[in-house]
Amino acid sequence: MMNTRRNFLSKLVFSVGTPALLCRSAFGQAPPPPPVKLEEADPAAVALGYKEDTTKVDAAKYPQHKAEQVCSGCALYQGKAGEATGPCAAFGGKLVTAAGWCAVYAKKPQAAK
Repeated sequence: MMNTRRNFLSKLVFSVGTPALLCRSAFGQAPPPPPVKLEEADPAAVALGYKEDTTKVDAAKYPQHKAEQVCSGCALYQGKAGEATGPCAAFGGKLVTAAGWCAVYAKKPQAAK
């Protein structure tokens, strides 16, 4: 009797578990949604003074801003060189313009020569 119950339970586990594993591996997980563009009106963008164009930054409000500071030169910018936009770690991976700026700008470290 125990042997039959043991066989039944092992077959049950196998028959229930295998399809679930096959479905997960066959279909995988859904790809993540594409990143969305950060709008200047976004609450996080407003809080950090994000502007799509670094020349439009309010110098009185952000005296630390310099004209040569752009998102593409920031350590938090994750876009590829030469692209108009790229994801930013400061904004949860939302797309920012390469020519933009925000108050958490941190210059990318220079590559070792």
